[in-house]
Amino acid sequence: MILAHVARVKSTSNATASCSPAGLTLAGMSTIKRSPLAPARFPRLPAVKGLHLRTARAGIKFAGRDDLLLVEFDRGTAVAGVFTRSTTASAPVQWSRQVAGTGRARAMLVNSGNANTFTGTQGMADVKATAAMAAKTIGCRPRDVLISSTGVIGEPLPVARFEQALPRMGRQAKKASWLQAARAIGTTDTYPKGSTRQARIGDTTVTLCGIAKGSGMIAPDMATMLAFVFTDAKLPAPVLQALLQDGVARSFNCITVDSDTSTSDTIVLAATAKAGNRPPQSLAASELKDFRRALNELLTDLAIQVVRDGEGASKFITVDVTGAVSTGSAHKAALAIANSPLVKTAIAGEDANWGRVVMAVGKSGVRLDQSRLSVAMGGVLIAHHGERAADYDETQVVRHLKGENISVSVDLGVGRARSRVWTCDLTHEYIRINADYRT
Repeated sequence: MILAHVARVKSTSNATASCSPAGLTLAGMSTIKRSPLAPARFPRLPAVKGLHLRTARAGIKFAGRDDLLLVEFDRGTAVAGVFTRSTTASAPVQWSRQVAGTGRARAMLVNSGNANTFTGTQGMADVKATAAMAAKTIGCRPRDVLISSTGVIGEPLPVARFEQALPRMGRQAKKASWLQAARAIGTTDTYPKGSTRQARIGDTTVTLCGIAKGSGMIAPDMATMLAFVFTDAKLPAPVLQALLQDGVARSFNCITVDSDTSTSDTIVLAATAKAGNRPPQSLAASELKDFRRALNELLTDLAIQVVRDGEGASKFITVDVTGAVSTGSAHKAALAIANSPLVKTAIAGEDANWGRVVMAVGKSGVRLDQSRLSVAMGGVLIAHHGERAADYDETQVVRHLKGENISVSVDLGVGRARSRVWTCDLTHEYIRINADYRT
């Protein structure tokens, strides 16, 4: 999904900055306002040793805003990646799978405004060309450069604009801030997304920082559209990869905005090894416990921020399914609820139409016991033992639906497994954005 980004706000490197509530005006469209579910401000993210950020206005699609991010890693940085399972994956995804597979990288080049997807042999040639440009800028091999792109599908990449911008980026004396980096990768995002955590590995404190973009075309089959996490920890690439895959399963694979999986989904986790900790050699190492906690918290925070910026969203919805025969079954049922247009529009309209939840669970095909099925919203029991609860008071649910944070709970009555999924409502604004976004 491609639209101009929300108006820039004044910032300093790595500083906390408020997110302007002002909207933006696009050709052929009225003002798009910042999501009402947005956090009050961008978080304060500390520097990560061994990492250098640069941004530029390349004019790939957007005017008057940064749309190119170059991240330079010090030598010895280990990387891991998780990518879309879409069978129409972009040329950058195909390239970066190979780079991440080596476990090492020296740079990452990210652009917004053009996805370089379904662009034939020229698309891959353009990836190789931009990787070579980035490699020349920082002094490494092209095969050591990760590439990520997000934007319009099917349009040729304007390589000449990269060629003009990258030399300027190489000459930048002042490095970009986290806020600038988060903005540069955005498309229809109405606010920049960032998160940070600290953890202990043995006796050493390590830092984790991450940024993400995503607003529409969100139904991950691995991750969100783009997310990048960086740490100064020293971790072997195989351990890093396993940690990332586990964390993604608990976070980005538990969100949905509109049930559409992007061709460009990419998450990269880079570890610069500058913290000086003794590297754990096994995923089962006890000293990894706190790092795993911090990573999972950070990934979940970013994933939830993506949902809160869902195109046109006015409600943030948490769906809990319990009483399932397996986690997979619970997850399937939860996604069926979260992806249902009828459930999402009912919540948008603050209509306590709980029958739509029953419908969504039924269509999922998961095993359940209808005589034991129960449904609740906002903690209010609506249906129990396969029928409406005798003391159900709809006014309590209507009151809950008038808020911004909505909860839907379903017990399938056949087991102990559970799953949680996060989504948002479906409003007229979502339709407007996606009907007009190329005009």
